[in-house]
Amino acid sequence: MVVVAVKKEKKVTREKDSGEQTSKRPGRKVSEYGKQLQEKQKVRDMYGMRERQFRKFFRAAIQRREGTPGENLLSMLERRVDNAVYRLKFATSRAQARQIIVHGHILVNGSKVYSPSYMVSVGDVISLAANVAQKAVFLEQVVDKRMKMGIKVPDWLELDKKDRKGHVLRYPVRSDIQVPIEEHLIVELYSK
Repeated sequence: MVVVAVKKEKKVTREKDSGEQTSKRPGRKVSEYGKQLQEKQKVRDMYGMRERQFRKFFRAAIQRREGTPGENLLSMLERRVDNAVYRLKFATSRAQARQIIVHGHILVNGSKVYSPSYMVSVGDVISLAANVAQKAVFLEQVVDKRMKMGIKVPDWLELDKKDRKGHVLRYPVRSDIQVPIEEHLIVELYSK
């Protein structure tokens, strides 16, 4: 009698994580263009903008005479009212800040602002509209909860927690942005 040993092959299955892409291969280098594009997409998505609007901001940053185009772009993005509302802790995200602006819940110098891309200037006062004071749930769960957190307001803004107002003290500079951004890659990408 002959006994034949049969090897059973084990199938190794790998479960795919929800956010994982299958097309990425290990060891594959990202080109210089790929790095530039990734950086631009990161910044664009961080500020919640579409490509056309981001490009418009970049063109305006290049036209400014003082400073480098990359720093001018970041300064302009920080000066958007939706970002200022987020930085002043009136909203939990930039997307939520955009929504409350579009709904007319934000005042700049006493006037309602409906455009999230409105650029704040030195001396502007950003506050919540009077109708928001009646929305106790929103104030309690969003504004007051976030104000109690240890999140620091940038130096270019001043927050008055009691009155729920913010003041623009100066224009933002590169050192005010704590997120690691390589703005020179964005400038190189658009300069081609």
